[in-house]
Amino acid sequence: MAPSKNDREARIARERLRAYQARQAVHERGKKRRRRDNWIAGIAVVVVAAAAVALQLTYFGVGPGAPKAKSTSAPSSSASPTPSPTTSGSVPSKSIAKNRTWTGTLTLNKNVKLGVKLDGKAAPQAVSSTISLVQSGFYIGTVCHRLTNADTFKVLQCGGAKTVADGPTGGPGYSYGPIENAPKTISGSKTDSNPYGSAKYKAGTIAMARSSGDANSMGSQFFIVYGDTTIPNDAAGGYTVIGTVTSGLDQLVSKIADKGLTPSDSSTPNDGTPKVATKITAFTLK
Repeated sequence: MAPSKNDREARIARERLRAYQARQAVHERGKKRRRRDNWIAGIAVVVVAAAAVALQLTYFGVGPGAPKAKSTSAPSSSASPTPSPTTSGSVPSKSIAKNRTWTGTLTLNKNVKLGVKLDGKAAPQAVSSTISLVQSGFYIGTVCHRLTNADTFKVLQCGGAKTVADGPTGGPGYSYGPIENAPKTISGSKTDSNPYGSAKYKAGTIAMARSSGDANSMGSQFFIVYGDTTIPNDAAGGYTVIGTVTSGLDQLVSKIADKGLTPSDSSTPNDGTPKVATKITAFTLK
């Protein structure tokens, strides 16, 4: 029997419906794929941004942010709240610094000799602790376990432990705070993503490491700024500046920093261990 007109029309309608449904399925798959790709791209942007911030923020979280220390003076130039002074262990008296300037030589690997000047008036507790550790010979043989070489973040961190592996946790057995002599916050640097603002640390600056967000966590670790650097503040404020390198910074750059580093992982290519194994071989102050 020949198909009726109604049968043909029904068949055509079914074919059109299947074709429409197929097109809709393809369209929906495309939408899902675009949403997935956009989501992945968004995550990638966040990861890249987080890595950039991490180079600075986490560097001083366990890197210019390790051991601990004390001081009874409030941060002199930080916009952060003033934390209550606390101590842990036998913290050297802040009177050791005698409210004066101390000069000396910090030697790395026997061949990098840095003239240094410490300001006992601006940072009496931190400088007193440093003097005590120098006089006891604590620093001899400790490593410089961390180096950064980003365009605006150039820091070598030293003074915590005898091996690179122990670097983030090495210290003198005591901690102190709060922060002294931190640089002023850069005007206009506070944003939604950086509510505490940032501060500039000029080449040659010597400052104390501490744990992220903890003003009372300084100890023996310090960092040397070998190129003008901008560091974000955190809830605790900035970082205690104890003094400056007065000579030999070019040696640190040419013999250590310029030789490169071994990144700690793929997300922080400008932050890791110096390729040139670096130790403090001598430290004098007077």
